[in-house]
Amino acid sequence: MRTTTRGSVLVPWAALLVPLAACAVLAAFRDSVANTNAALGLVLVVVAFAATGRRLAGVLAALSCGVWFDFFLTEPYQRLTIDDPADVETAVLLLVVGVAVTEIALWGRRQQARASERAGYLGGIVTAARTVADGVSTDGLVGAVERQIVEVLGIDACRFDPGTAPSPPARPRLHGDGTVTRDGRPVDVERDGLPVDDVTELLVEHGGVVHGRYLLTSSTRVCRPDLDRRLVAATLAGQVGAALTGPRPTT
Repeated sequence: MRTTTRGSVLVPWAALLVPLAACAVLAAFRDSVANTNAALGLVLVVVAFAATGRRLAGVLAALSCGVWFDFFLTEPYQRLTIDDPADVETAVLLLVVGVAVTEIALWGRRQQARASERAGYLGGIVTAARTVADGVSTDGLVGAVERQIVEVLGIDACRFDPGTAPSPPARPRLHGDGTVTRDGRPVDVERDGLPVDDVTELLVEHGGVVHGRYLLTSSTRVCRPDLDRRLVAATLAGQVGAALTGPRPTT
């Protein structure tokens, strides 16, 4: 944890100081290196900090590159003033491209993270389906799905209730299509989160036969699982329902 905190502090400082050092080195070659080429080199510096996944680091690097490009590489030198209109355009483009590259890099990392999450969800569903097909004990499957639902939804806890009696009508319910209702009214989970003052039930059923329900608890924090996550949880519960429909071993 200390290493992570130290890295979080050092990266923004490095984003400010590395462009300074790079521009100071380029200043020694400004008679032989065109400012446009120097600006392209500074874009690489911004890309390096954008690749850390920290928007602040990428933006700071872009701003720092723009300031020190002006200070070291444009006339009048060592002043934050630019006389040549072409250098003004280059400095502005450096800033714009630097910020744009940062956003593109962050977008790419988000897409990669989402793809990894979807692969993990699919793996959980496939594992549950294989368990059903192999005739593994339902107790083991029920417990494994409890843990998977907690991880997928980011909630505090999940408990299987084998009771089949009707639940209180006001109890929140996560349906098979990923929607959540409470007392018959839809809940905007992505805006308001899952209810924190009551458990949310997820029926375990197959072929219209209810075998129980998973009781989802999210009382210590507001959890806002998106539709994909809620569909995965409902699919996992459906796999348990399929396992409980036929005669299965329980040990």
